[in-house]
Amino acid sequence: MSSFWIAIPLIAFMIFVAPLWLILHYRSKRKTSGGLSQEDFQRLDALSGKSEQLQKRVETLERILDAESPSWRRRYE
Repeated sequence: MSSFWIAIPLIAFMIFVAPLWLILHYRSKRKTSGGLSQEDFQRLDALSGKSEQLQKRVETLERILDAESPSWRRRYE
């Protein structure tokens, strides 16, 4: 008799609440995964610019080291 009182709310939950919960959950997931926002795209573009600047600096430093100490690469490889 006591399992009957537990089974009824559980069945009602599985029939009504769980499907609605899943539908709303995946609908909100789909809306948020639409891609990059404008702000995210601007951050990505700024980071890309900074990485290009850093790459140029590294190349400049390597050229300076090559000119001053040609054997520096062998020590660090």
